[in-house]
Amino acid sequence: MCVAMHAPRLDPRDPRYPALLAAVPSPPDLWLRGTLALDDALAIAIVGTRRATTYGLAVAERLAFELAARGVTIVSGLARGIDTAAHRGALAAGGRTLAVLGAGIDVPYPPENLALMHEIEGHGALLSQFPPGTPPMPGHFPARNRTLAGLALGVVVVEAPERSGALITASLAGELGREVFAVPGQITSEACRGSNGLIQDGATLIRDWYDIVQELPERWRRAVRSASEPSGADDGPMADSDEAHILALLTPEMPQHIEALIARGNASPARVAAALVTLELQGWARQLDGQRWVRVPARRRGR
Repeated sequence: MCVAMHAPRLDPRDPRYPALLAAVPSPPDLWLRGTLALDDALAIAIVGTRRATTYGLAVAERLAFELAARGVTIVSGLARGIDTAAHRGALAAGGRTLAVLGAGIDVPYPPENLALMHEIEGHGALLSQFPPGTPPMPGHFPARNRTLAGLALGVVVVEAPERSGALITASLAGELGREVFAVPGQITSEACRGSNGLIQDGATLIRDWYDIVQELPERWRRAVRSASEPSGADDGPMADSDEAHILALLTPEMPQHIEALIARGNASPARVAAALVTLELQGWARQLDGQRWVRVPARRRGR
């Protein structure tokens, strides 16, 4: 089944062509449905098995939601399982998501994701390097996976068995110089043998969105916004948020070690660390040597 539509074809010289993908060797022409934005350069791919566990689906959706809520575009492949969960998480957060197809831009695959395709088109873009009308073929997906990896600063593998297209995507991301992340899974689960193997081979272990953001170059870390306030807001973090609670413990004059903030904040180390990086990205706090933190006076923010 094909969907009637008009889709522009972009070559790498087109000003609308994604800058990250244009930087890889031999970037493909792309057919496009939806819109591409300059902010889509702050993108993370989330991929994994089609036969995901309940745990894997929940983690993929949560990671996508938390990243998209902070202005990160989520890239995935529209496949069943982890890919679908990642797209849905981004959309639930009101964020942007890009779906890279292994078929023509007008071919719904899998067919049950037709409604999801339309939703993604309205909040991001559908992309394909294959001409309209091209059916999904096994040989298309490795090429699709390279394009998917090229669109993102890093690839997160949530769940993947030992033979998985997600592992191909991770390998291609490494070859392109992009970050490779993996979510740890049960050691007895076949669905996690490949993703756990990535960690064993040196991929960054992921526990939450902060573990991803902290590995990005500073330029991109600073582009990530707080989930608790609109970009550009100047009134401070939302009341009762972790960020507001930790900010209240900081002063401009007396640097405090993160361990002291964890003890005083009565919160887990992960929550305190996540709050601190959000405050730093928004200009409310600054990290000094030795994991010591200070509050940034209002008159200095924005410099």
